[in-house]
Amino acid sequence: MKDRTSIEYEKGEGKLSRNGMKKVIHGGKVKRVMEERHSGILDFSANLNPLPPKLEMKFDAERLGYYPDDSYFTLKSEIARLFNRKPGEITVGNGSVEIIRVFCASVLSHADRAYIHQPTFGEYEFSATLAGAGITGDESKAAVSFLCNPNNPTGELRSREFLERYADECRRDGRILFLDEAFIELSDPAQSMVENTDSHLFVVRSLTKSFSVPGIRFGYGFGDPDLIERMEAMRPPWTVNSFAEEVALEAFRHYSDLEASRAYIRKEREWLCDALAGYCKAIFPSSVNFLLLDLGRDVTGICARFEAEGILVRDCHSFGLPTCIRVAVRTHDENKNLAEAFSTCVH
Repeated sequence: MKDRTSIEYEKGEGKLSRNGMKKVIHGGKVKRVMEERHSGILDFSANLNPLPPKLEMKFDAERLGYYPDDSYFTLKSEIARLFNRKPGEITVGNGSVEIIRVFCASVLSHADRAYIHQPTFGEYEFSATLAGAGITGDESKAAVSFLCNPNNPTGELRSREFLERYADECRRDGRILFLDEAFIELSDPAQSMVENTDSHLFVVRSLTKSFSVPGIRFGYGFGDPDLIERMEAMRPPWTVNSFAEEVALEAFRHYSDLEASRAYIRKEREWLCDALAGYCKAIFPSSVNFLLLDLGRDVTGICARFEAEGILVRDCHSFGLPTCIRVAVRTHDENKNLAEAFSTCVH
């Protein structure tokens, strides 16, 4: 099935052959920048929930004195209950990136090819290449198709109807559909495929974005029991530490509270679009808590000016989009600060 995005993108940094690979470039470098500046900074480069549910943590420090349960039975049982799946259909990991790596190592080999809907998150190509697979522009030759929904960096959301047709197509062609739903909880969960038990579908999720907890590193995925068994064998032992497990369990108890977050994001996203429209060649329609802005020229200097003003934005060169930046939707006061900085930094 053809990717319907109309964006023209160039092959970006970190997308090389296995012999000359570079780490994928990510946003969220706020800690390092703050240490260098010795001052605070507004981070619009990381797409975190601006109004996350309040978690009440009562961590027992004695738990640090023994290993986590590597089967993660309690954690998987809670995820299974929440998403109407079975524990044997669930894997967990130290962030969704680890799950992407483990998935690729479990299903791809040197003889395989992967198809990736571009522009998108660089870890799919990187992880597939690490596993020895090649990247193809001909989806009919692929063993795996990667799709991010909602997509990062565009914010485009595919409908569940589209995804069900696409999953059927992948199954008929003998491909696995890897579906990344890291942002779905901040968009429209009704479009999720998490309850679909198609044997050729794997869905990955993350707590990082929805609960604004990037520091704990926790991801989880859903797939066919045979695939999950292979991935669990490939996953390093005790990969989710005891603190992260406790935070995850507490977060899942507040899952329904995310509706308030979605409403807030919709309101602030609309305000931010109106405030920034005059500075942009284009603002791409978004369903989630970030916006892709085409500024019509190379953004390297613009990003540097924002940083000098104490604001981080996501330079999209690494997505193959040299004239674009991505900005998160944050609180109203923070969004106002961003809009004011545009008058200084984008001219």
